Amino acid sequence: MNSSFSFYEDGSRVLTPDAFQFVLESELKRAVRSQTFLTLVVVEAKREWDEVSVTADDGTVRELAEMVSHEVRDTDMISQTGTGRLSLALLDADLESSRTVIDRLVGRFDSYDFGAPLSIAVGAACYPTHAVDADSLRREALSHPVVSRRLASEHRSSEDVK
Repeated sequence: MNSSFSFYEDGSRVLTPDAFQFVLESELKRAVRSQTFLTLVVVEAKREWDEVSVTADDGTVRELAEMVSHEVRDTDMISQTGTGRLSLALLDADLESSRTVIDRLVGRFDSYDFGAPLSIAVGAACYPTHAVDADSLRREALSHPVVSRRLASEHRSSEDVK
């Protein structure tokens, strides 16, 4: 085995994108066999400066991942799956029970000082309700926003879209 290969980013519980994709597909197959739910939650973050919105940098996404890791079960998976994007696979969780997790995440985001204004959008999709494979689950999660917030750095002004 190649010692430079790791499933996790820098000793954290955040999976590499390739490992996340592999495990997500495996867990979807398990969900089919056992007839259970799996919810994919996607968090997209953007920094805002002088009314210009740019995709959040890797450091910001790592901060989000650290916060998220305290709010999900050890069996749930976390990965940075694109620039400014964090994905969570909540195993054996339907969309309704995933809302509880999303609410906890948003509460944690609301109370955190990111240092500069940040916009966060959270989308979710559930197997088998919304999709039956990893790619369509991801597309559905991105197209089904659950929460959209603008987080100010000094005084909290949050606005719910849904």
